Amino acid sequence: MKVAIVKSAVLAASILAPLLLVTAASGETPAVAASTETETATVEDEHGTLNPQELTTDFFIRQAGRKAFDPHMCMYGYFVAKSGNHPGARKIFDRCASEGVLGAMPWAAWEAENGFDKPSDPVKAAEWDRRAAEAGYSVGELNYGLDLLRGHGVAFDESLGRDLIDRAARQGDTTARRLVENGYDPESVTPDPDKERYRKPMY
Repeated sequence: MKVAIVKSAVLAASILAPLLLVTAASGETPAVAASTETETATVEDEHGTLNPQELTTDFFIRQAGRKAFDPHMCMYGYFVAKSGNHPGARKIFDRCASEGVLGAMPWAAWEAENGFDKPSDPVKAAEWDRRAAEAGYSVGELNYGLDLLRGHGVAFDESLGRDLIDRAARQGDTTARRLVENGYDPESVTPDPDKERYRKPMY
């Protein structure tokens, strides 16, 4: 698991707060609003979509495969992933990350690394981390720095790894600061269940 994913979860929650307030102001709870929509028939033809099932996870998963980019889908990727629909979450995160949405890149890396719906792909995960780091996103700097220090998904490079973690720490990233304080030891910030994933075989 990427150690900084919790930040994206907090970000997702902060983005959703205004959406929930708008829903509450309409006089319906989110559950009622969703129920009302599913009772309305959706018809798709060559002219478009009649009564689209908006504000549902299935709607935004479908949006991820369409030519026109709808940025609203990005915040729904978190809920799709946490519901266990990893193929759908991967579609959303990969599309949003490909469109340059920085907050989606660590999540795209998380899906690739953990391989919930397909084999783990550390190389693809490290590539998303690299793109986020090169854009100056502190979460990407931290995660790609860890990739480099571990030699996981990318060639080992201690000097560049430390430099990226220093950059993240200067931006105020508390996990990066803890990593610096612990001599850049990746295990100091790695959750216990994930430590074996990154440890090199002894023999």
